Amino acid sequence: MFRRFRRLRLSGNMRSLVRENMLLKEDLIYPLFVTCGGGVRRGIASMPDVFQLSIDEMIVEAKAAYADGVRAVLLFGIPEVKDSVGSDALSEHGIIAEAIRALKAELGNMLIFTDLCFCEYTDHGHCGIVDPKTGLVDNDATLELLAKQALIHAEAGADCIAPSGMMDGAVASLRVALDGAGFVNLPIMSYSAKFASGFYGPFRDAAGSAPGFGDRKSYQMSPANAREAIAESLEDEEQGADILMVKPALAYLDIVRTLRENTSLPIAVYNVSGEYSMLKKAAAFMDYNRALTEIMIGFKRAGADIIITYHAREVCRLIDERYVCAIF
Repeated sequence: MFRRFRRLRLSGNMRSLVRENMLLKEDLIYPLFVTCGGGVRRGIASMPDVFQLSIDEMIVEAKAAYADGVRAVLLFGIPEVKDSVGSDALSEHGIIAEAIRALKAELGNMLIFTDLCFCEYTDHGHCGIVDPKTGLVDNDATLELLAKQALIHAEAGADCIAPSGMMDGAVASLRVALDGAGFVNLPIMSYSAKFASGFYGPFRDAAGSAPGFGDRKSYQMSPANAREAIAESLEDEEQGADILMVKPALAYLDIVRTLRENTSLPIAVYNVSGEYSMLKKAAAFMDYNRALTEIMIGFKRAGADIIITYHAREVCRLIDERYVCAIF
């Protein structure tokens, strides 16, 4: 005999007991933009409450975030000088290497993830080395330099390397380089499904990384392709990735869910700059805290274990206020 499903009509502690997904402070990674100089806290017009920070100010921000409950940051570097091969990224005295050492010295318990790419460091703004004859990114030449960049981050004290350029074979190449230098236990968080998206606009303002010519469609993924995204991610898993990532997040939750059903690795989502800025702008028209909480829970419901978000400190405060429990 057919039995109709009856929704549980519960409240208080009982409702908490049967909640299917939880949002925890430990789920969050907070992106920070690190620039040169001292005393720099430069606002980004397209990203309210996000700043370009000099190393001293980055430490202040990281300590405040740690006090809120954030336990991991993702660092992006903005060098003083850019060139065709991203030389600052290949220097042990480059902006990110110096930032890692400084942050570890001041806040040793904070996990440091480092973005591994060249778009912030090159004068052309592409994610790899451009072949001057073709005007296209040279995948294999880029792999060699990515390995050098990874070793600099590792030696400076990074806790996880996060290659974001979508270069073919990047994870395998990095794993070989890191293992060969003795960093066999240093994890790799691969931007395994990174789409050529319109949601990155504010980030490019923040990092000064807009392409000087062309676009990134030749190495980032088509938003129309789901099967390819899963295949790319599983290939990175075979090459040795420890964490897989889907970027952007909101428009790609189907990818997160399908990937969750096909891997046992931790999955991260990157709640990117455009998604962040849209919600900030919409605060005048809706319950901002409720919408933010629903978005974060949506990431977890889709299957994400880790959420990279500029909202990290706000989310921690909502958790402290038991707001998350109150609305769910």
